[in-house]
Amino acid sequence: MSGRGGGQRERRRIARGLALLGTVLVLVLFGGVGGASAHAALTGTDPQDGSVLKTAPTEVTLSFSESVGLLDDSFRVLDPDNRRVHTGDPGHAGDRSDTARVTLPKGLGTGTFTVAWRVVSADSHPVSGAFTFSIGKPSATAPPVPVDPSGNTVAGTFYDAARYLAYGGLALLIGSATFVLVCGFPGPVRRLLLTGWWILGGSTVALLLLRGPYERGSGPADAFDPSVLNETLTSRPGLALLARLVLLAAAVFCPVHEQARGRLVLALGGLLTVSLAVTWAVAEHASAGIQVPVAMVSSVLHLLSMAVWLGGLAALLTALYRSAEPLPAAVVNRFSRLALASVTVLVVTGVYQSWRGLGSWDALTSTSYGRLLLAKLVAVLVLLAGAGVSRRWTGRLMLAADESRTAAAVSVEERVPQTVGASAAPTDVRVGRADGPSDGGPSDDGVPDPDRESSDKASDKSSGKSSDKDTDKDTDKDSGKASGAASDEADRYRRALRRSVLVEVVVGIVVLVITTLLTGTQPGRAATEAAAASATAAAGQTTASTTTIPFDVGTKGGHGKVQIELTPSRVGENSVQAVIYGSDGGFATVPELRLTFTLESQQIGPIDAELTDKGGYWTADGVTLPVAGTWTMKATVRTTDIDQVTVSKTVKIG
Repeated sequence: MSGRGGGQRERRRIARGLALLGTVLVLVLFGGVGGASAHAALTGTDPQDGSVLKTAPTEVTLSFSESVGLLDDSFRVLDPDNRRVHTGDPGHAGDRSDTARVTLPKGLGTGTFTVAWRVVSADSHPVSGAFTFSIGKPSATAPPVPVDPSGNTVAGTFYDAARYLAYGGLALLIGSATFVLVCGFPGPVRRLLLTGWWILGGSTVALLLLRGPYERGSGPADAFDPSVLNETLTSRPGLALLARLVLLAAAVFCPVHEQARGRLVLALGGLLTVSLAVTWAVAEHASAGIQVPVAMVSSVLHLLSMAVWLGGLAALLTALYRSAEPLPAAVVNRFSRLALASVTVLVVTGVYQSWRGLGSWDALTSTSYGRLLLAKLVAVLVLLAGAGVSRRWTGRLMLAADESRTAAAVSVEERVPQTVGASAAPTDVRVGRADGPSDGGPSDDGVPDPDRESSDKASDKSSGKSSDKDTDKDTDKDSGKASGAASDEADRYRRALRRSVLVEVVVGIVVLVITTLLTGTQPGRAATEAAAASATAAAGQTTASTTTIPFDVGTKGGHGKVQIELTPSRVGENSVQAVIYGSDGGFATVPELRLTFTLESQQIGPIDAELTDKGGYWTADGVTLPVAGTWTMKATVRTTDIDQVTVSKTVKIG
C-alpha cells in the first residue's frame, strides 16, 4: 500500500509540474511581444557611416534600440591626422533616452573623421563601436577604425572573473543554507556555507570597484579614482551591489542550524535569499526589453533554483566525504526531492528566458547568444543525466537502510521474549506459593532447604536451558550477519552516490561558467533587431550598381557592350559580375576580360578586380575599395589573339 501511495503522489507531483510548464508556455506564446530586447543595439547614425558631406556637421547623433546611459567619455572624434577633436559634453537628443549626441566645433576642415563611441545599455552592459564620415572629400589614406574606443580589456577580464566568483559564492551560500535547514544535517556543511559567504562578499566588493573601469573600458587603476567610484555608487548597478553587501551583512545575524528551523527563521532566510537574487535581476538582461515584470520574476526563480540545486550538490558532496559518520539515507532522500523541485523550476524559467532572449529559431545557430545557449542546454542535459543516476543510488540506499533497520528490529524481537520468559518463571513461582517458601529459597524460618535446591537444579537441566542458550547464540549470529550485510550494501551505495554527485558538481561548475557568459552576451533577439535596423537604414541607399560600357575593337562584328554589376557598391569589400553582349544583342564569349578601379582624385589604383571566367560570365569577390568617391572603371575586352580595346566609365562608391 505504501509503495502504491508513493507512486500516486509521484504521479500527482509530475502532473502539477506539467500543468505549471503548460501555463508558462501559454504565457510565453500568447504574451505581449512589443518593445526592444536587452543589450542596446545601434540602429542609426547622423552623419551616416561612410558618407561624404559638403559642409561640416554641427553634431553627431546616435540612435539605439533601447535606453542607454552616457559616460563622460562616451564620444571620441578623431580628425584625418588621427588627433582627437575637442567636443561638447555628451547628452540625449530631444530628451530621448535611446539616443546619444555630442556637439562638434567649427572649422573641422576636410577629410575623413572617425567617431568612436561607448554607452551603457539599460541592462547595465557597455556597448561600443565606431564609424567614419568625410567632409568635402575622403582622405587619401583613411585612418584605422577602432573596434573599441579604448581598447583596454584588463578591467573587463577582472570584472568577468569577479562575476564568475559571485555566481559560485551565491550557489554555495544559498545551497548549503537550504541543505542545513531543509535536509537537517549541518555537520561539515557549515564551513561550506561560511566559504560561500566570504566568496560572495569579496567578489561583490571587487565588482563595485571594477564597475567604473569596466563601463569606460579603462585600466584597473581607475577603480580607486574618487570621481569614477562616486559615479558607480549612484548608478543602478552600483546601488544593486551596495544592497547586496548590506544583505550579506544582515545574513550574519540569521542563525542557520538544525534547531533553528522555526517559522520566523525560515521566513527571514527566505526573504534574504530572494533579495539577494533580486540584486542580480535588476542589473541584468531581465531589467530591459519585453515583459520586464515577468522576466524579473523568472530571473529570480531561475537563479534561486540554480543556487539550491548546484549549491546543494556541493553541500551533499561535502557531507558524503567529510562527515565523521555515514550520512543518513533520509537526508539524501530529502535533498533528492528538493533537487527535483529545483530542476522543475529551472526548466520552466529556462524555457521562458530562452524564448525571450532568442526571439527566433534562426538565432539559435546564427548568434553567439544562441550558440552559448545550446552549449548550456547540452551541459544541463548531462547534469540531469547525472542527477538521474544519483536518484537511483539514493533509492537503493534507502532500501538498504530499511533492510538494515528491519534486520536490527528482528534481532531485538527474537532476543527480548526469551529473556523475559527466563526471568519471569521464578517470579511466578514465588508469587504463586503464598503458604510456604518458594522452590530453592529459604523456609519460613529463613533456613535454605538443600533437598529443594538439588531438585531445582535437576529440573533446570532436564528442561533444556543449555540448548536454549545455544539457540539464542545462533539466532544472534544470523541476525548480525543479516544486519552487517545490509550495512555493507548501504556503504557501497554511499560510495557510488559520492561518485555520481562529484560528476554533477563538476558539470554544475561548467553550467555556472556558461551562465555567466550568457549574461554578458548580446541576446539573439537584440542581434536580430540590430541587423534589421541596419537593413532598414540602408534601404534608401544604393546596395548595388549596374554599369553598361560599349566597346568596339574595329573589326567586323567586333563591337558590343560590357554590363558590370558591383555589389554593394560601397566602401569595403565588393563583388563583381560582368556579362558581355555581342553585336546581335545576345550573350557573347571572349578569351579575356580585365577590370580595374582607379580613384584619380586620391591617386588610388588601379586596383585589379582579377575576374574569373565562369563560362559565359565573369565574377570576382573581395574587391576592396577603401575610400568613398567617384571611381573610374576600366574594362579591357580582348576578342581575338590580337584584337582588344579598353573602355571606361565612372561609378560612385558610397
